[in-house]
Amino acid sequence: MKQTGKITKRSENDKKYFSDRLSTIEGQIRGITGMVQNDRYCGDILIQISAVSNSLKSLGEKMLRDHLTNCLADELKKNSDDAINELVDLFQRIK
Repeated sequence: MKQTGKITKRSENDKKYFSDRLSTIEGQIRGITGMVQNDRYCGDILIQISAVSNSLKSLGEKMLRDHLTNCLADELKKNSDDAINELVDLFQRIK
């Protein structure tokens, strides 16, 4: 994965929110692993996979919202070509 070298300062509340959500998702994935090892019914596993997918999507939407409002908002208001290019590239990569 290509890294930009940029950082985002997050509040302690935001860090806790993202960490808690990621811990929950990690637990869900461990649960799915256990279901596979215990020969659980495929339909039950698929429902759990869907729940993890939805959790990740929701978390990604929150991160995107934060990115747009905190990281790019001022640059986009200035009609910055760099910010616009970054945003276009981001949307191409996350679709």
